[in-house]
Amino acid sequence: MTMTRFQKITLGIAGITAFAIGVSILFVPQAFYATYGIAIGQDPNLLSELRAPGAGLAALGAIMLAGLVRATWAPVALVAALTVYLAFPVGRIVGLAVDGPPGGSVIGALIFEVVIAALCLVAFGRRRAGHAAAEPLAGLRG
Repeated sequence: MTMTRFQKITLGIAGITAFAIGVSILFVPQAFYATYGIAIGQDPNLLSELRAPGAGLAALGAIMLAGLVRATWAPVALVAALTVYLAFPVGRIVGLAVDGPPGGSVIGALIFEVVIAALCLVAFGRRRAGHAAAEPLAGLRG
């Protein structure tokens, strides 16, 4: 899969963001969540429950970045980016509906995630004429 400059920049922003946030949650969860005004304390159970998805987010960010370096990884990187940046806003919107509005920093994160999702959809939503709509997934087939 050959990517345009805009697609590479979009995937780079998505990958760096996911990787950095994931690594922060994995290694310094108290400091990361303090930036949102959330004190998570020292409960090993809670820390484990936060670190595990942090590692997953870091891994997905690494996959996104790998798509920039290896063209064969680009379709998987795109799927990773769309999964992360569509799922996170959906989760936050469910939280808004069920739990009420969170603080401003969490709303800011929601807006940032929606912007990255929109960039991904614009960058990869419409391929050049003559390409199949499912081309980004073609690399996933044997």
